[in-house]
Amino acid sequence: MNKHKETDQTGEQEEVTELVCQESDLQDGQMREVAVGDQKVLLVRTRGQYNAVGSKCSHYNAPLIKGALVGERVRCPFHGACFNVRTGDIEEYPGLDSLPSYKVKIEDGNVYVSINKKSLSQSKRVKEMCTIQPDTKDTIVLVGGGPASLVCAETLRQNCYQGRIIIITKDSLAPFDKTKLSKALNVDSSSILLRTSDFYQQYGIEVLTQKEVVSVNPADKLVKMSDGVSQHYDQLLISTGCRARPLSCPGSDLKGVQLLQSYEDAKEIYSSSLGKKAVVIGASFIGMEVASYLSDKAASVALVGTTNYPYEKSLGPEIGKMSMQMLAEQNVKFYMNNAVTEIRGENGKVKEVVLKSGAVLEADVVIAGIGVIPNSDFLTGSNVAVDSRKAVIVDKFMRTNVPDIFSAGDVASFPLTIRGDQRVNIGHWQMSQAHGRVAALNMLKKPTTIESVPFFWTALLGKSFRYTGYGEGYTEIIFKGNVEERKFLAFYIKDDVVVAVASLMFDPVVAQVAELMAQGKTFTKAQAQADDLSWLQM
Repeated sequence: MNKHKETDQTGEQEEVTELVCQESDLQDGQMREVAVGDQKVLLVRTRGQYNAVGSKCSHYNAPLIKGALVGERVRCPFHGACFNVRTGDIEEYPGLDSLPSYKVKIEDGNVYVSINKKSLSQSKRVKEMCTIQPDTKDTIVLVGGGPASLVCAETLRQNCYQGRIIIITKDSLAPFDKTKLSKALNVDSSSILLRTSDFYQQYGIEVLTQKEVVSVNPADKLVKMSDGVSQHYDQLLISTGCRARPLSCPGSDLKGVQLLQSYEDAKEIYSSSLGKKAVVIGASFIGMEVASYLSDKAASVALVGTTNYPYEKSLGPEIGKMSMQMLAEQNVKFYMNNAVTEIRGENGKVKEVVLKSGAVLEADVVIAGIGVIPNSDFLTGSNVAVDSRKAVIVDKFMRTNVPDIFSAGDVASFPLTIRGDQRVNIGHWQMSQAHGRVAALNMLKKPTTIESVPFFWTALLGKSFRYTGYGEGYTEIIFKGNVEERKFLAFYIKDDVVVAVASLMFDPVVAQVAELMAQGKTFTKAQAQADDLSWLQM
């Protein structure tokens, strides 16, 4: 397309402007990827108006042209992050940054997009944030170094909070992308950090690593750490996540029996599995991802599960059977409908795993992925209410029952809008980030409720499964496509309504459904059964 360059008085080129299309080329609700200079831009027409924003999701750089456009939001096809097409602002997670937005001009039926030369190569932008005010007294303490704490801290600074912000984490790393650990055990720590140390310094966010909070005293507004140091807070966020459930069978304390919780755990599992016999216990998301990753690195991989198929309860037997087949083709051996009764060792190190069926599996390393326990023990004596699973109970504003104490992320039990405010505990990365944002806004007395729709993904052998909604208690699954051919869409039905959708190789349907659910739309079983899927607005 035609290009013209605007110059300032010194003759320096300030902007690159391209003629990208005719005004009549796009209808409302359509988008197109265009080029301005060397930069790809997402051009969108909504309500008769053209807008231009960055073309790549700020999370993992997915092309947004393949995503779902509903109203004034485009949702990433891969992991569900949402961006406002007018401003480029991130409105739903995962991802931390917004998209750049560009000037659009229409003249004589031609659509022009202009980009400032300095920002030509930038594909994302950090929202404007303030920093700490010197001599400030007000302090917000965020316990836990996960995505909820980080987004809470950033949201506070984006909304002009200038007090102290302290993140306290028992991890050795500042907030990092934990979703990568089970999918790629051998990652470099620098590649998974969510923000650089310079970032925290610039915006006055203190991060205390390798510090564990052992008690909370709401009367004096103090948290106490394991090293005996106490820290005052004016407002507190509990976002301590969950820990892996340990094995309870004889031999579970032998050397070589591993849980995957930290960056160091991932490294240890990787190095001790290379060329060795690995046994994975647990056939849900963590266990399957670890088995998938080790399938071409360990000498052998065996997976032990208590159900007929992996994911049986969450995704259903058909998808479980297919994913089991995928891994079996990579020589992962399955021992389903089974359980570990004993782990035997030699010289204090694991040697074999004994199953309920009587089978004995040789093992150099055992990795357990048998569920999680909320990290809320340190709240004993604080009067902060927890449920029967020990998750922290919050309302729609992420407030606990104790004034000035909020909770967010995997440790929290909260009311889920799309299920009529049913109280749920959801361990999703994206939901933790949404919680952190809502908690921050309510700390600042900007009343905001949690309305996010759960969006989840898992990866096996380079293939990504996507899932949105909340399927617990579903009674039926309606499939489109073919599960055995590994290209399908699954609608989970409860009380004649679609409560969740999963897919493989069917993008961007799950993103589309998530966006429609976010707008309060409900879909019936009859719609899911119909051959005509135009209700999906694809």
